Amino acid sequence: MRKIKYKKGRKIQPYNLEYTGIHKKTDSEMQLFVYDDLNLSEYQDFNVFDIEKCIDYQKANWLNIHGLNNIDLLKKVGFYFKIDDFMLADILNTNRRTKTEEQHDVLFFNIKSLLPAGDSDNICAEQISFLIKEGVLISFQEKRSDFFTHIRERIRTHSGIVRGKKADYLLYILLDSIMENFYITLENEEDKIEELIDLTKKNAGPIILEKIEQHRDNFNFLKRAITPLRDSLYDIKSMKDDNVFNVIEDENFSFYSRLHQKSLELLEQIESDMSTLHSASDFYFSAQSHKMNEIMKTLTVVSAIFIPLTFIVGVYGMNFKYMPELEYEHGYYTVVGIMILIVLGMLFYFKKRNWF
Repeated sequence: MRKIKYKKGRKIQPYNLEYTGIHKKTDSEMQLFVYDDLNLSEYQDFNVFDIEKCIDYQKANWLNIHGLNNIDLLKKVGFYFKIDDFMLADILNTNRRTKTEEQHDVLFFNIKSLLPAGDSDNICAEQISFLIKEGVLISFQEKRSDFFTHIRERIRTHSGIVRGKKADYLLYILLDSIMENFYITLENEEDKIEELIDLTKKNAGPIILEKIEQHRDNFNFLKRAITPLRDSLYDIKSMKDDNVFNVIEDENFSFYSRLHQKSLELLEQIESDMSTLHSASDFYFSAQSHKMNEIMKTLTVVSAIFIPLTFIVGVYGMNFKYMPELEYEHGYYTVVGIMILIVLGMLFYFKKRNWF
């Protein structure tokens, strides 16, 4: 599982542009969408030198960048849109926690996108950053993925209201798409917890406790990613009252309020799932304790049965010269019969008292 190291991230200077992620071999690519309610222009394999002639500030512009290895490319994008180097450094430093920052006429937002890692119990994380300025939305992804494929199709097919809105609404639906990944990841974890609880009832082996702890780490991982997201969405929602930052239109703040509400729901669900996981952990230890009690009860019954038998054997094992029973013709069979009767009597008594 790729951890989000908020406190132990790589120590780099704020203005030192260095990509700290794991996708070191991903080539940088750009795509540009320029659209309004009537027209759409789409540019694949977009060249940074074409920005000035292709960007139309009267329309909505979405510049998407895959791959963060080409530092020179990012510097050129930052130079054209007058983006400070420390914002570019935050984009490249994937160890930073989710945050929102506004400066002058630029709104910066980054988010951790989480998805289950195939058939394993791990979680894959990718940092996605956004810059919105004067009707231009720039998104930065560590690698090519299909997070926004359906949004591109909505723009191409003029589906919904996205073509009638500006870049701030586009930012909303992109964030909403990423947050759907949280629901997918959370549902995947919940399904595995149900399987784990069923397995705990059948087999309380040590591997169960290991799996419980791993899923507990996953939920803490989700919580650490969503909590700063909740705070960032609240900051965006609160911008409406500042009357200073006008990149987001007033009528669109309600959409960000919905995202903030979703983040609260996700955190509440995580707390509930962690309680369920805690119950599974308690059940595991209870099962272990019950199993141990059953073993001790069996051993105690066996010990109780053999105590009188041991006493009888000990008595007749003494080396006294004058023991009348030793001369009795049927003494051996008599003693063995008495011992059998004692065993049967004790078993009947224990069974009647429900001791086993």
